[in-house]
Amino acid sequence: MTEPRLRASRFRRLAIFLATFYASFVVPTPARAQETAADFDPARTQIHFTLGSTLHTVHGTFKLKSGHIHFDPSTGKAGGSLVVDATSGDTDNSGRDKKMHQEIIQSPKFNEIVFVASGVKGSPAPQGASRLEISGVLQLCGKDHDMTLVADVISTGDHFQAKVHFSVPYVKWGLKNPSTFFLRAEDTVDIDVETSGALASVSTSK
Repeated sequence: MTEPRLRASRFRRLAIFLATFYASFVVPTPARAQETAADFDPARTQIHFTLGSTLHTVHGTFKLKSGHIHFDPSTGKAGGSLVVDATSGDTDNSGRDKKMHQEIIQSPKFNEIVFVASGVKGSPAPQGASRLEISGVLQLCGKDHDMTLVADVISTGDHFQAKVHFSVPYVKWGLKNPSTFFLRAEDTVDIDVETSGALASVSTSK
């Protein structure tokens, strides 16, 4: 082999070695996705329920224990949960509340009502009003029920306020109807939630 060809061959081998050596130490940087995270403030959350009956309408409240939902607006995938203290249910009537806790929602056994998010349709506006559809599972008395919550949201930078209204067909879901001979209660209870909290954008690896 002539001297120029020999030098060229050695150069190619050196170039291949250096390229292989460099590739073995270079770790690809993972792609970053931008998620939106919402942290709910239990102290600024009100959960009201309304149950109609033949004699009068029953009003009551529950308290939020914790709440965090995160989602990717580009894919709609979500995670996190809202946790309600089932033992906090209160209708301002001790006898009625005792029956509700022991016979209907069974809070001594199932002391939490949990909504687990799996998807979000829409995204909070940077400023002003927007509407989101949050799909997931409501865990009530040891059973899972698919549910979609429609939230009307008002954003102000890194904070939000939201209102949610939905109905729970509790009798269809296997809970006891509190009706008596003189009082007939409806099979569905209406829930109204007013809440607020903090919004943040979080970078995650895909």
